[in-house]
Amino acid sequence: MNVAILGVPMDLGAGRRGVDMGPSALRCAGLVEALRGLGHDVRDLGNVHVPDGESYHPSPKGATPEDPSGMRFLATIRDACQEAAERLSALGADVFPVAIGGDHSMSMGTFAGARHGERTGLIWVDAHTDFNVPQTSPSGNIHGMPVAHLIGLGDPRLASIGGPEPKLRPEDIVMIGIRSVDAHERALLREQGATVYTMKEVDRMGMAQVAEAAMAKLNGLQRIHLSFDADSLDPAIAPGVGTPVPGGLTYREAHLLMELFSDWGKVTSLDLVEVNPILDHVNATARTMVEMASSLLGKRIL
Repeated sequence: MNVAILGVPMDLGAGRRGVDMGPSALRCAGLVEALRGLGHDVRDLGNVHVPDGESYHPSPKGATPEDPSGMRFLATIRDACQEAAERLSALGADVFPVAIGGDHSMSMGTFAGARHGERTGLIWVDAHTDFNVPQTSPSGNIHGMPVAHLIGLGDPRLASIGGPEPKLRPEDIVMIGIRSVDAHERALLREQGATVYTMKEVDRMGMAQVAEAAMAKLNGLQRIHLSFDADSLDPAIAPGVGTPVPGGLTYREAHLLMELFSDWGKVTSLDLVEVNPILDHVNATARTMVEMASSLLGKRIL
């Protein structure tokens, strides 16, 4: 398989600094070497340009003359996501892109580019639904808003990344591992009809049944984008994340999910996001994320 790696070193959408170093941490953890070891032809495309966050002085959420929406760093995040969308859409449809970040706002660009204009399903493995719009966000942090903008809600400047049309249908969304949802997100998710498997469902059904239900839901689609947030994992195995939530996926649950999706063969693109080496222990979270990517892309026990 032809694999292209693109870094998005951005932490401007998050409330804590550090995930801009996530692409370096994942590369240092051996992502390229691991995927080449599985027999893939891997190209590292380098990074999307993201200005140094130290050059900016964000204010708390609230309207300002520069940005009445109150969203922090909106223009810079939009530009970075637009570049990601353009660079991924320029790849051949047969190339498997792995976008490494970086905060989860980058998925507005990576999903838009990886879909190649086709109807594409989204599997969102995360502790959070990231389904806020500017009016409902408690923080104004854009990494809590990408899925809503992909379906065309929210601020038009973000919803138009990669083109004016909605990039995603709500019925083509499956979320797994969810355990932290804002009240307004909950109402919006129900209204839009996205499929959500919280940790309650993972505990009750087991990961194999959750994965099978997700695959059945999206099996009619030819392209599937998997967006994997490191905070979907329990903090005991992934301490290097900006927004840890106790009670996440275990090491084996996450591996099983990736192994079953690999057997399915429908996933056509991947995000690895929210790795924060500042908060990590000897790059353990990045190494775990590399192992997850390897399982998705063909690593086998036997």
